[in-house]
Amino acid sequence: MSTEKKEIFDRVEGMLQAQGFTIAAKDDTRPWGGFFVIDETQAQDFANQYFDGIDVENLRIGGKLSPKILIVAPEARLSWQYHHRRAEIWQVVEGTVGIKRSNTDEEGELAEYKPKDQIKLQQGERHRLIGLSGWGIVAEIWQHTDASNPSDEDDIVRVQDDFGR
Repeated sequence: MSTEKKEIFDRVEGMLQAQGFTIAAKDDTRPWGGFFVIDETQAQDFANQYFDGIDVENLRIGGKLSPKILIVAPEARLSWQYHHRRAEIWQVVEGTVGIKRSNTDEEGELAEYKPKDQIKLQQGERHRLIGLSGWGIVAEIWQHTDASNPSDEDDIVRVQDDFGR
């Protein structure tokens, strides 16, 4: 892992701990960056911190919200993807990131988002998070759309992926 990547992961981990969050999982091995998963019981605290206090009870369908922090490296792209069992809400925390969206398999135009910008992605909507000139940090909450079969990391349909996944 590059020194720069290690430094940003250490900084974000320290920030989350200072905010009182319990990190349920950490993955700094993704080729595009990685993520932190926050303990589910802290979903409302996470929403208060990163989503201006959005009421998580209004978002709950499957009983879980899977709060996460995504870290995307400069000039890296997550897969062009969609999900069958969740919608997502993203809010930019640090940096400027690019996002492409579309309701078809053809990628939409690149739009730039800055800190405090919020993006709501519908179930089935194609999307791709893109690192621009610097590191981007994005808070994410999943809105599970099938209570009997909540979404998970396997609920990713990759239309295109730079890393051959």
